[in-house]
Amino acid sequence: MQRYPLIAPNPPRLSEHRTALQRVEASGVFSNNGPEVRAFEQDATAQLFGGQGATLAVVNATIGLMVALREAVGEQPDGRYALMPALTFAATAQAAIWAGLTPLICDIDPADWTANAAQEERLLAEHGDRIAVLLPYATFGTAIDLDRYAWLQRQTGVGVVIDAAASLGTIDDSGMGFGADAPFAVVHSMHATKTFAVAEGGLIHSGDARLIARLRAMANFGFEAGRSATLDGLNAKLPEVIAVMARTKLAEIDAICDHRAALEAAYREQLVGVSFQQATGRRRASQFMPILLPEHLAHRRDSIAAAIEAAGVGVGRYFSPHLGEQPLFQRRATFLPTPVADSVGARSLSLPVTDAMGIDDVAEIVERIHRVLAAEDRVPARPRAPAIASMLVVGGGPAGTAMLTAASKRGRLADLAASGLIVAERGDSLGEGRIGRYGITSDSTAETFLSAVKDNPHPEIAALTDHPAGRAVARHIGALGVPLVEAGPFVRATGERLHGLVGRHGGTVLTGHDVLSTTRTSTGLWSSRMRRIADGVEFDQLSQSVVIATGGHQPLDRLAAQQVGGVSLVSEVGDRLMQSDEALALGGPAKIIDLLSRKRNPRIVIIGGSTSALATTVLLLKTAAIPFGAEAITLLHRRPLRPFYPTPEAARADGFTDFGPDDICPVSGFVYRLAGFRLEARELVLRMLRVDGRAPDPRVVAHRVAGNDDPFVRTRLAEADLVIAALGYRPRALDVRDSDGSAIALAAQDGRAMVDRHCRVVAADGAAIPGLYGIGLAAGFVPWGHLGGEASFSGQANGLWQWQNDVGAMIVDQVLGGAVRAVA
Repeated sequence: MQRYPLIAPNPPRLSEHRTALQRVEASGVFSNNGPEVRAFEQDATAQLFGGQGATLAVVNATIGLMVALREAVGEQPDGRYALMPALTFAATAQAAIWAGLTPLICDIDPADWTANAAQEERLLAEHGDRIAVLLPYATFGTAIDLDRYAWLQRQTGVGVVIDAAASLGTIDDSGMGFGADAPFAVVHSMHATKTFAVAEGGLIHSGDARLIARLRAMANFGFEAGRSATLDGLNAKLPEVIAVMARTKLAEIDAICDHRAALEAAYREQLVGVSFQQATGRRRASQFMPILLPEHLAHRRDSIAAAIEAAGVGVGRYFSPHLGEQPLFQRRATFLPTPVADSVGARSLSLPVTDAMGIDDVAEIVERIHRVLAAEDRVPARPRAPAIASMLVVGGGPAGTAMLTAASKRGRLADLAASGLIVAERGDSLGEGRIGRYGITSDSTAETFLSAVKDNPHPEIAALTDHPAGRAVARHIGALGVPLVEAGPFVRATGERLHGLVGRHGGTVLTGHDVLSTTRTSTGLWSSRMRRIADGVEFDQLSQSVVIATGGHQPLDRLAAQQVGGVSLVSEVGDRLMQSDEALALGGPAKIIDLLSRKRNPRIVIIGGSTSALATTVLLLKTAAIPFGAEAITLLHRRPLRPFYPTPEAARADGFTDFGPDDICPVSGFVYRLAGFRLEARELVLRMLRVDGRAPDPRVVAHRVAGNDDPFVRTRLAEADLVIAALGYRPRALDVRDSDGSAIALAAQDGRAMVDRHCRVVAADGAAIPGLYGIGLAAGFVPWGHLGGEASFSGQANGLWQWQNDVGAMIVDQVLGGAVRAVA
């Protein structure tokens, strides 16, 4: 049986080029940009890139990336981000780290497997100048759209370096060699396993000859002139002997690429039952033939690969694991969820494309693969989960994972997982939820965020203090909160570690799953109807308890009957009305700027005395593009605005005395522990109250609404160009049913708290529902007893620290206690 290796390196044979080697020996120049290197660079520019720009040969492509990245970001990278796709070789991220950057890893496009354009543009908007450089990968030699990256560079000023390791010989849609005339560096590889096979080496091309000259100096110890270093530099020069091989390969590369393109076309025509990468460009320098197995065979990928190998066909798994699945980058990089890369990586196989193969060989390989696939079981696998779980957590966002954090901090996560824990999350990953989608600063300190992981009994969680996302949060220690776009990646990284721990200790995490409803059975268990989002498959899961951690929202129907000072928000304010959740989201200020663009002296009314109302006010005051005049922003609130103080003495020292014994937490000694505003909101309130001689911001006027007929309110609402309702959140309560199928009415549906003092979900009649718990935004929990809080507080308390500590532990203790009793 003939065997077909995956890759058969075919570099030029030096033994056949004695004359060229003798030429090198006679010259006495073996490196330092000698005549062979310069001749190769000139010929490559002419033949591959239409004579445009300039080309630099370097010792290998990884070092070429390092030099190009360092040039693109300047001498002070300061750990800023290099944005790159998950599906690429480790060298891409390694080069970024060596250049002083932090990899920011995004998902890929499901068709062409290159960086997801929408995610790239969203991240540029979210992170601004924290992204130092875009580092897209031309996946498997495909010709990505360089014009788009040039446009992004012009629009944002961000640096761009293209990893085109497998693309030397690829021709783009215009008929030019890939990278021709690009305004940035395009880095190709000449490794022995590539189509342009030499031994080791790289080629950097750009349409900007001055850029190539600068990179040439950096690749020669930073010497721009003479032997005095003026730039960051290292030794990246290609030896003369390798240049001899490169010149030889250049002479045959077009014929090689045409031959391999014909092999690729034969695969696409003959191989059925698999998926292919969307082709771009006129010709790809095919290194191998990447394919995807069907979704239902993903779990059998390794056994299928072994069977194909046994049939005499070499198989690769590029790139699996992808960057997000490799331990170094899990420690050193920051991630977005990568469901497409996860799927592509898990299903990918690479098949042989070599210079020695012919079309008949492709036919033989295809026949062998068809036999292997025909023997495979094609029944979709049901998600692995216990028959009866101890706990089903509905929602893996900040609240759901905070409860897991509480368990981990007390050394009980392993027990909880082993008891039969299932976490169902409709998104692609645990932890972040929507927290990173808001353009404001948190009302929790950096210290609070880091307390979730610092000294955690699980080393992989404790190590997050040194993770890039942890270091980003730590930069805000002592500041008035953390920008949520930076807190989001940290919470997501924590969720990823918790995900791994739950699975390792016998629990189950089902991302990409909705929980549609839960029904109490006649035996006291809960049967939850679940749906796998990817394919719509539904199934039922039994559990002893259910924890609702689905977060809160601002329902529009709440505004229908809402009046403020006798003014109906819907009928009288109408199209001038916006909810605070929309205003606070990323892009919210831009919408407001657009709405007010034609107003010379814009007027905004913010309704509410909650944290979101104050956060909206702070955000607007920071929005320099809106020309606010005196009293341009009116804050309408019913309850007094109170600042937090760590002690009564600190309050009095600051000149604040508007508190009594019932306003002091008996556990912590804090003044207005629950009702008081903190961080940026607190500073604004202190100015409004003129505490210790502080002057109010002249652009803001605060007014406490007096009853249902307030002339001031009527006037301000009538004059407002925009009204922002910050009336709090209501829970996304789950559809809960009794054993006869009838709906169980919940207190939350009447606008009351969803849970009681033990975090048990409450029915409309006020009775706690056994085995049903709630946690998170709008759950309505009020701390009590050893949890602390001032006696005067009324309302609900929402806080990440509380969820990650006593509140989360309260639920875990009840569930584990119930599990123990059930076993007994």
